Amino acid sequence: MGCNFVVLLVLSLLFHSTFEQQQQPPPPAVVTRFRAERAALLQLRSSLGLRSQQWPIKSNPCSNWVGISCQNGSVTGINISGFKRTRAGRRNPQFAVDSLANLTNLASFNASRFKLPGSIPNGLGFQLQALQVLDLRFCQISGAIPSTLGNLSNLHELYLSDNSLTGTIPSTLSQLSYLSVLDLSRNSLTGLIPSSFGSLFNLSSLDMSLNYLSGIIPEAFGNLPNLSYLNLSGNSLSSSIPTQLGNITTLKFLDLSSNSFSGSLPFEFTRLENLQTLSIGNNLLMGNLSGNLFSSSKLQSFSLNHNNFTGNLPVELFSLPSLIFIDASDNNFTGSLPNLDLNPNVTSAVLNLSHNTLYGELTSVLTKFNSVDLSYNYFMGTVPDSERFVALNKNCLQNTTTQRTVRECATFYSIRGLPFDNFGLPNGTLPPPETANKSSKKWIILAVVLGGIGVLILLTIIMILAVLCCRKRRATSPRGTGVGPAPAAAAGSPPPPGVDFSSLGDSFTYQQILAATGDFSDENLIKNGHSGDLFRGVLEGGIPIIVKRFDLRSTKDGYMMELDLFSKISHPRIVPLLGHCLEDENGKFLVYKYMPNGDLSGALYRKNESDDDSLQSLDWITRLKIALGAAEGLSYLHHECTPPLVHRDVQASSILLDDKYEVRLGSLSDVCSQEGESHSNRFTRLLRLPQTSEQGASGVATATCAYDVYCFGKVLLELVTGKMGISATNDPTTKDLLDTILPYINIYDKELVTNIVDPSLIIDEDLLEEVWAMAVVARSCLNPKPARRPLMRYILKALENPLKVVREESGSSARLRTPSSRGSWNAALFSSWRNSSTDVAGMAAAGPSSLKQSATTGSQGSGGGYNGGGGDHGSSKRQSKDVFPEPLDVQDEERSNGGY
Repeated sequence: MGCNFVVLLVLSLLFHSTFEQQQQPPPPAVVTRFRAERAALLQLRSSLGLRSQQWPIKSNPCSNWVGISCQNGSVTGINISGFKRTRAGRRNPQFAVDSLANLTNLASFNASRFKLPGSIPNGLGFQLQALQVLDLRFCQISGAIPSTLGNLSNLHELYLSDNSLTGTIPSTLSQLSYLSVLDLSRNSLTGLIPSSFGSLFNLSSLDMSLNYLSGIIPEAFGNLPNLSYLNLSGNSLSSSIPTQLGNITTLKFLDLSSNSFSGSLPFEFTRLENLQTLSIGNNLLMGNLSGNLFSSSKLQSFSLNHNNFTGNLPVELFSLPSLIFIDASDNNFTGSLPNLDLNPNVTSAVLNLSHNTLYGELTSVLTKFNSVDLSYNYFMGTVPDSERFVALNKNCLQNTTTQRTVRECATFYSIRGLPFDNFGLPNGTLPPPETANKSSKKWIILAVVLGGIGVLILLTIIMILAVLCCRKRRATSPRGTGVGPAPAAAAGSPPPPGVDFSSLGDSFTYQQILAATGDFSDENLIKNGHSGDLFRGVLEGGIPIIVKRFDLRSTKDGYMMELDLFSKISHPRIVPLLGHCLEDENGKFLVYKYMPNGDLSGALYRKNESDDDSLQSLDWITRLKIALGAAEGLSYLHHECTPPLVHRDVQASSILLDDKYEVRLGSLSDVCSQEGESHSNRFTRLLRLPQTSEQGASGVATATCAYDVYCFGKVLLELVTGKMGISATNDPTTKDLLDTILPYINIYDKELVTNIVDPSLIIDEDLLEEVWAMAVVARSCLNPKPARRPLMRYILKALENPLKVVREESGSSARLRTPSSRGSWNAALFSSWRNSSTDVAGMAAAGPSSLKQSATTGSQGSGGGYNGGGGDHGSSKRQSKDVFPEPLDVQDEERSNGGY
């Protein structure tokens, strides 16, 4: 009884003590810190425009706010990944996180997929000393990586991928001694990889892929003892692969593909015993592969496509127990396949040995793979009845189609002294060539001579008729402007001879095309073009593609014309051709690289991710980037191709955009050589049939670079004004719209352009000058006289230096002086603005003050005695027809370079 009483007494005392502690208020320091941090969160909620449904203002952040983590009443983690801004926050989104400085215990900040346009604040590196995880992926960040991030001494993980970061990688990041994950991939970073990164001994994952980095891989990377993931693909790294990478025995994933590495694969890679994925494709590597390189029994994926490797494929490569993917295509491998008895139950492995010089019979080693591509080799014999073979064309196989000729195969094997089963002929015997007797040869020669004479007579008659027709047309037709629409190429034109299909990507089978596009389902149809239908698709390996199905009823040989074009041009601003399928008699198909952001007509405005179904527009930096990219592509066609090529279909839908909004010019079915004014080009034009000549609305030829310039000017206006459809048509409505817009573009008045700028653009004073400059360039391109439009190379220079355009050309001194370099790009574009009375007339609608300013400017220009355009300033009526008269020497230069 006494013991029970003692126990009850002790329990009562303990309960009373605990109750008193619960009733005691928290210390004043804790209360003060909680209030300061709550105020900081409220300020962050306001500056970022976060919604009340995630962060309700009247509740406790630590218990009721989504994504807030607390410990001992202090905020330790913020996760706003994927949050939507309020309507007010979307009007002016900014990277405004200054209030984080008051969260002294913050260890994790995750804003991935939350829009933070602008650059990373420099102060961020001084404010968050306790931060361990910083995740800013997919945040639309631009600008450079601030060097102050190196002050975040406790940082363990830094994610900055999938943004628009530029500049070099700051070496101060090597000060982050605790850093284990660094992800800078899919940006626009340039320069060298800091060698000081070799001191990040805790680094386990490093991803700097898909940037514009150059130089070499620092040898110090071999000192990273914990690195398991290294991805440097898609850059411009060069020289040899450092042997020191073989010291990273912890490495599991290594991707060095799509760079410019040369030399051989380091033998030291044999030490990478834990390696599971090795990708070195799309480089300049060469030499033989040693079987010792595949000592790692854990290797699952091995890709070395598009290199210059030679010799045999090692037997050890096929013996790897965990291997599920081999891509050795587009090399110079030779020899035969090993004959090994392997596990036939593997159903997921992929093998691609296409475009090599492999030979011999198909062996049992292929049973390990579920998908096999052996095309463009010299394999012989019969094909086993199996569905694993997805491509076998261009070999020497017997029981399948689209193979090499017997003579070609027999010659290959005979040169190497190898036996060849050439369909019953004795070994080493070539099929007899076709013969003809001497008399038949004589008849053939006679027929050729007579046929040549007949062709010459026919050409002479056509020349005479063409000259007479041209003279009659010039005598009866009024002079036009040369800005009419360019019709499509005529159907049935003869295909170009000698197109080398082997250099034009892969050759796909019709079954591959059907599988990729879902039998050309309506869900995969993108649009119906005038030369063919476009479908989206996915190859078996998961690679997204675009397939163009040519309508042979309207463009019989259009696909051949486009293939011929791709065989002659190569430029990063042209949409990449991945391959073709020409085996089907009823349809021909071209396969292009998929552009994730579609074309400009669909990307300028896109549905907002928020719930209100509003549209989100591209920011100005991206618009200027797109204009520059398109100008680079057109400048290549106009000035780097011989003869100059005219696109003829420049509009927003022809400007394709990849995942970084880099431009690739598409719609290439109408590309043709420019019609110039030289005697040789005149002769060529006289022999051209009427239905293939480019005719504008007035009958004047539009197959000139000046036509592209005019169309490009309309694209620039779309980027400035946001009014889509300007570049797509030439109907009266579009012309009325241009007449409404152009008077607000004046090189002497920046404020006028604000009347036509896309209202969805958020621009400051400096950016407004760039918008103003692009508008000035656009108006110069839209000169109604083709001979007075600037060359595309001048347009490119102007877009590269937009502030230089308006700041040099709009000053009072600039109005009075003659340009010092008469052939320069700014002289060709803008030197005649001083005398353009069209500007004065057009500004009347903007108000009396603008009209007065324009009249003053005009008097200053005349007073200076500058004769822009060879003296046209004497008549205002004449000036009103010439929007931008150019110096006489610039016109002469244009005529000497193509006559537009």
